[in-house]
Amino acid sequence: MRQEQLEFCTDSPFTAQYDFSPLNTHFETRSLDDLLEWALATFGRKVAQVTSFGPTGMVILDRLAKLAPGIRIITLDTNFLFDETYALMEQVQQRYSIELDIRRSPLTPEAQATAYGPALWESAPDHCCHLRKVVPLGEVMGELDAWITGLRRDQSPTRTQMPLVTWDHKYDLVKLNPLAGWTRGQIWSYILEHNVPYNPLHDQGFASIGCTHCTHPTTNTADERSGRWKGRTKTECGIHLA
Repeated sequence: MRQEQLEFCTDSPFTAQYDFSPLNTHFETRSLDDLLEWALATFGRKVAQVTSFGPTGMVILDRLAKLAPGIRIITLDTNFLFDETYALMEQVQQRYSIELDIRRSPLTPEAQATAYGPALWESAPDHCCHLRKVVPLGEVMGELDAWITGLRRDQSPTRTQMPLVTWDHKYDLVKLNPLAGWTRGQIWSYILEHNVPYNPLHDQGFASIGCTHCTHPTTNTADERSGRWKGRTKTECGIHLA
């Protein structure tokens, strides 16, 4: 693996013009660990996982904890998460002996209510996501050269063409989607086989879990994100949109 890593390293920084297709072709037939090891060797301390502790993110976190115990794990606390999510965050820190890098909006919920009304998530959900997710994540992205996500192609119709390695035009760095090609079934098989912690709300019909105001159980197994922003055309919080 070391020789293959060296072959794909570059003397010049990755840019928006870099051709990632050889990397994607290579890693489509390689293991999750192969891609993660390449990322660790290539970006060192300048790569981090960003996760909300969904099933896919937990699989990646479990592998990273074994491959690189000191890797930075970033999460966004919107101040509106489920109690079960906060409990999972504590469980993750204890299980893997890590200290999460928890990012929050500089705007408190009270200040947001004063400035925009008591339910911005209803009146302007895109702006609410921008304030509570996009802004705090943007503040830390300048410290990184690459970030690791838990996106998969089968999660939503908007994600079917997702590459494993790409350039993130929103944040100007490399974006890694190491489990893009995995299915929901594969994710849960790994979780159960390796006793990986997960949010108990998944056992109550929640396929994708975000803020309390905007997350609902769903029976639509073809679109995991159908329980988010129910009744709206909105499908993304904004951090994965260019």
